[in-house]
Amino acid sequence: MVKPKVKLIGHTPEPDRLVSAAAKLCYSRTGAEDILEGLSGDRVDKFLNLLMEMGHQSPIEHASFTFAVEGVSRVLTHQLVRHRIASYSQQSQRYVRLEEFEYIIPPHIEEDPRARELFQRAMQEDQRHYDELVDILYIKHYERLKKEEDDKRARQAAEKMAIEDARYVFPNACETKIIFTMNARALYNFFRLRCCSRAQWEIRGLAEEMLRQVRKVAPILFKNAGPACLTGPCPEGRMSCGEAQTVRERFTRL
Repeated sequence: MVKPKVKLIGHTPEPDRLVSAAAKLCYSRTGAEDILEGLSGDRVDKFLNLLMEMGHQSPIEHASFTFAVEGVSRVLTHQLVRHRIASYSQQSQRYVRLEEFEYIIPPHIEEDPRARELFQRAMQEDQRHYDELVDILYIKHYERLKKEEDDKRARQAAEKMAIEDARYVFPNACETKIIFTMNARALYNFFRLRCCSRAQWEIRGLAEEMLRQVRKVAPILFKNAGPACLTGPCPEGRMSCGEAQTVRERFTRL
């Protein structure tokens, strides 16, 4: 079993200042360069705080943030890529042979000895079936391709074709790696949905760690980011966790 790793590996320089300049330009006769020159630390804080209180979000799209994530499951990334205003680069099971794949164990399975044993046995079986399928398909493709290509190319193509089909036996628990970029407005939407107590546990943990890291580099920009109940009533109705105040206090301290 692997543990998740989340790292903010890149972002727009001085995101708070850039967003402030973009917002001020909407109401100013001067050009962008003049506005940037006049934006000291105190002015950035004051104006950006006002902007976030007003909920004027179009200027925050100018700031982008890039994350590298490892040790997460395909369950998580299937949810993650539903956030369409983003750019994704994920490790390919089509080109990368997983000779000993890692996997994520859900906490409720991990804490139960019988469930954990059954789960781990299933993962081992999946690996065994994958390896056997790769061997079978590799021989099949190689025998055909060696008649058409030189030996090196035949072997490379045969392996690619073999793992392309064998990967179908891998489970949702299979560990994956992904790099993705979102602008600040897309991140606000992501945090609103995925930091909620009703979000699936794995992606909720990812969202909270992402929020913790972006607040370090853009504290004012993301001060109101989090689940919907952080700045207003819970939108979940009867499905609400009923602990909005506790949630607000926790995310204020995040």
